[in-house]
Amino acid sequence: MLNSLSGRFLILTVIFVMVAEVLIFVPSVARFREDYLLARLERAQIASLALLADDMIEEDLEAELLANAGVYNVVLRRDEVRQLVLSSPMPGAVGQTFDLRDPGPFELIRDAIGCLLDPQDQVIRVMGSPLRGGGELIEVTMDSTPLRAAMLDYGLRILVLSAVISIFTAVLLFLAVRVLLVKPIRGVVDHMQNYAAQPEDVHRVIKPSASVRELREAEEALQSLQTQLTQALKQKERLAQLGGAVARVSHDLRNILTSAQLFTDRIEMSEDPLVRRMAPKLVNSITRAVSLCESTLAFGRAEEPAPTLTLFNIAELVHEVLEAERLAIGDHDVSLSEDIPAGLMLRGDPEQLYRTIGNLVRNARQAIIASGRPGEIRVSARADDSDWVIHVDDTGPGLPPKARENLFKPFQGGVRKGGSGLGLAIVADLVRGHGGSIALQRSDDSGTCFEIRLPMGTMG
Repeated sequence: MLNSLSGRFLILTVIFVMVAEVLIFVPSVARFREDYLLARLERAQIASLALLADDMIEEDLEAELLANAGVYNVVLRRDEVRQLVLSSPMPGAVGQTFDLRDPGPFELIRDAIGCLLDPQDQVIRVMGSPLRGGGELIEVTMDSTPLRAAMLDYGLRILVLSAVISIFTAVLLFLAVRVLLVKPIRGVVDHMQNYAAQPEDVHRVIKPSASVRELREAEEALQSLQTQLTQALKQKERLAQLGGAVARVSHDLRNILTSAQLFTDRIEMSEDPLVRRMAPKLVNSITRAVSLCESTLAFGRAEEPAPTLTLFNIAELVHEVLEAERLAIGDHDVSLSEDIPAGLMLRGDPEQLYRTIGNLVRNARQAIIASGRPGEIRVSARADDSDWVIHVDDTGPGLPPKARENLFKPFQGGVRKGGSGLGLAIVADLVRGHGGSIALQRSDDSGTCFEIRLPMGTMG
């Protein structure tokens, strides 16, 4: 609690409100003391009026007037004459004198603090101006104990009220800070943690939404940073994979071209009738070399751009993929089918998903043709509660054990003989860029099935 932003803000709020209340408390107590003393002067003046009206009053009445006024003596100065109007025995000598005729604020505050801090009972003299022109000066003597008790009672009530106000204000500010600052900041932290779990997923990049200008600027800066980092990570991953495979690619390429060179030399130096049988091998060797070079160069290009998400009909896209594959099938006995609801809409990058499905269908078609047996490739799609699910099934010979062990790893997970394994690696990258996943559901003698899952929530 104390280490959190909201907790520290709560404590600071309470402290600052209490400081403000103290700054209000001291002048308030000083004002209360002044009012208390002025009230005693006013009562004393009223009591003296009875004597002025009748010079002869009984001693009991005089004592009652002084008790009601809360003073021991009353002195009036009228027409430059100082007159003791009312008097009674005092318990001791006068300890302090206070003049309230024209006091300054600092003088009142000083005297109030001195009264609160001095617990000693003493007789004080208070001077002031009579009301309604009742003379030039009124002077009374009184006990300081009732004054101090009244000030303490008033101060305690002020402190309790101040504490209630400070706590209430602090709670309101605490809740406001949590809603307006802490919650948005916590959201930014959650976005950062979510992004850190899979920084290559473009859908985990924060989308600025804060209404506070400073927070929104921070979110926009973070969005820019995460976008650049995602692209840099993809580029770094590709370069690292490419660098680790350069030696093997060079070795394989050199062997393939050496074989092609030997076949070429034999053709040039011999008129043997077997030339016609060697020519196809030469062509195949050169073809494999060209294919490997093209795949390596394609994978070594700059990173895939971030998906451009649009809502499109997946059935129409799959139909285009299958139509292109039918042209490549030619006279081979391979059938293509699709099982997709006509109105199924999917949010994603059509171009990248075309490449993804096209790579899987192409691999399946090449595997079936290489087996020499007839086969079927089927693409299906559906939507469940949280994902769009795409299946690519074939009735081919299944993946070799080595391919299953190194699936989606470039230069290691090749499915067919002579393949580089880059096709499936590219497919996996494209799917991850959409925030989805690809998995091998089945691969045996009856065929192979790949499943692609694209989350609705992440991309919606």
